[in-house]
Amino acid sequence: MPEQHPKAEKGRIRLALETDVEPLVRLINSAFRVELPFIDGDRINAEGVRTYMARGKFLVAEDSTGLAGCVYVELRGDRGYLGLLGVDPPRQGTGMGRKLMDAAEDYFREARCVAVDLRVISPRTPLPTFYRHLGYSETGTAPFAPSMPIKVPCHYILMSKTIW
Repeated sequence: MPEQHPKAEKGRIRLALETDVEPLVRLINSAFRVELPFIDGDRINAEGVRTYMARGKFLVAEDSTGLAGCVYVELRGDRGYLGLLGVDPPRQGTGMGRKLMDAAEDYFREARCVAVDLRVISPRTPLPTFYRHLGYSETGTAPFAPSMPIKVPCHYILMSKTIW
């Protein structure tokens, strides 16, 4: 059995608050550093987090040292959308991402959503496999957001999962 990060087992998941904006910025930018070869600069800033919070919510995993992970959840009619799944790099590989995905899907089930949609950027080649393992299927592609400062050609891979 792989050794768990010592703080991974003691965390809890809750809805983010306004006071979590700056910690969310640090967490997301740290977790998404892996995208630096194909996206220029930080993934998000405080204004971006607040914009997301105005449309949906962040579920955050925390422990005694602060935020350990997050996922953005948004209700879109009878479907849920999730994004920005991020785990603090030292805690990656501990099951935290799966725990956050379970919490997001539970959130959508409680809201009576029939399915969950997400999108990943094409250069993140391990992600479709991760999501397929969780029951998601690829449903198509979409052009990359023109506002994102990309270094290489990218597109979104769209994925969905029926939950109800």
